Amino acid sequence: MQLQLRVFRYDPEKDRRPHMDHFVVDVDPGDRVLDALEQVRDLQDGTLAYRRSCAHAVCGSCAMRINGQNALACKTLVKDIKKPRVTLQPLMGLEVIKDLVVDMDPFFENYEAIMPYLANDDPLPEDGKERLQFPPDRERIDDTTKCILCGACTTACPSYWASDDYLGPAAIVNAHRFLFDNRDQATHERIRILNQETGVWRCRTAFNCTEVCPRSIHVTRAIAEVKKALQGGKLI
Repeated sequence: MQLQLRVFRYDPEKDRRPHMDHFVVDVDPGDRVLDALEQVRDLQDGTLAYRRSCAHAVCGSCAMRINGQNALACKTLVKDIKKPRVTLQPLMGLEVIKDLVVDMDPFFENYEAIMPYLANDDPLPEDGKERLQFPPDRERIDDTTKCILCGACTTACPSYWASDDYLGPAAIVNAHRFLFDNRDQATHERIRILNQETGVWRCRTAFNCTEVCPRSIHVTRAIAEVKKALQGGKLI
């Protein structure tokens, strides 16, 4: 079958303003949108810029807007697209570097701000192995450990569009993962960070983040649990 692609193009070194380019590619229904992009770059326009790495929905590199909704190009199948024409655009809320490539630095700066690591000063176990958890304690954080930092949730958030100093859903999801980890000892510091003006209270519960998460994380629920923790609720 033939698939029509409308692709956002913008090279700040050459273009005054963005425009859309049109391509037609031959694909099978089981092909991915990423396969169509690869075909364009390999056979039609080698200057097309986009990110990709694992191509198996693990790295999150190929997040973009597909027909207006954030998704991973490597996970979106041609047969699941209801229209004969696919429009591809960069993620919103981040500066475009070129074509479908956006500057992810602000996103990762917000991620780093919430201390995305286990903080524990207790002596290591005598056997030198990892700090173990009981299964119920691990289950408490199973959902939010699935984040692949693709940025789909944060760049679908109206609050983030309005103010990029908002930490955003992805950062809060990762803060949740450590806040509710019974081995972690940096609870008070993370709560201080999340309780700031740019923190969790900027969330307006739009549910955009949950809708677009390629790992099906209950993002809005995790944010609500963090809000409850900041109000004195139990963490464990």
